[in-house]
Amino acid sequence: MSDLPSVFAYLDFRAYLRDWFDAKKEKNPRFSHRLFARKADQKSPSALLAVIEGKRNLTPQSSDGFVNALGLDGEEAAFFLALVRMQCAEDADTRDLALAQVRSTRRFREAQRLEGGLLEYLARWYYPAVRELASCAHFQADPAWISSVLRPPITEAQAAEALRVLFELGMLARGADGRVTPAETSVVTPHEVAGLAARQYHLAMIERARESLSFPSKDRHLLGVTVAVPAEMLPTLKRELDRFQERVLELCDGAADARGMVLQLNLQLFPLSMNSEEK
Repeated sequence: MSDLPSVFAYLDFRAYLRDWFDAKKEKNPRFSHRLFARKADQKSPSALLAVIEGKRNLTPQSSDGFVNALGLDGEEAAFFLALVRMQCAEDADTRDLALAQVRSTRRFREAQRLEGGLLEYLARWYYPAVRELASCAHFQADPAWISSVLRPPITEAQAAEALRVLFELGMLARGADGRVTPAETSVVTPHEVAGLAARQYHLAMIERARESLSFPSKDRHLLGVTVAVPAEMLPTLKRELDRFQERVLELCDGAADARGMVLQLNLQLFPLSMNSEEK
């Protein structure tokens, strides 16, 4: 069995490189950054260190050299390259495709640690919805019931999948009386991956907001305003939105009455023009 870490246990390729080098160095004290650079066909002897410290990204060309130096092939090489694209690709679509490839890799799903929880939790819009639904008094941990209650409806297979994932992540718990409720748990994931997972979550919820236009007006409340502001005001507006969201959460968490439905609140602030200084 290899003493080197498995790439499938990682979501952050820089963390994998750091742990791989440390393990290699422990096994062979003569192994160095210079030797790695030679194997990776890199001119700079500090190329590996620069990548690990985030001072340099990997390109498709340099990634191939790193794969050779790491001794990866087949599925391991493909997984490592997907991790690199997930964090280093310039366009969002490429990062999303890489994220999907990582999530679908069987050996990653078998090896993933708790830090992969957020990645999995935000992968489908209905995972958070089902978890919140479980806090309602009338909740039934039955795929058929869940699929008929969510808006828009999901399939029974999707509901069953949501229950399985939420139980595996420790986000749902079954009490002694058999009742299923949300569990108090937390998940952590590397910053870069969290950003990708959040992007997919927001895209899905923006689509749910669009669909909500067909709901009766009494069941929704959509607001929008277009304003011109000094560029320096943007951080202030962000803080105000953060405070408003915290206030809404306080109101919801402090509600004394039994919960009866799940709502989605989207707070969106985005530019409709270039910054005058940028232009």
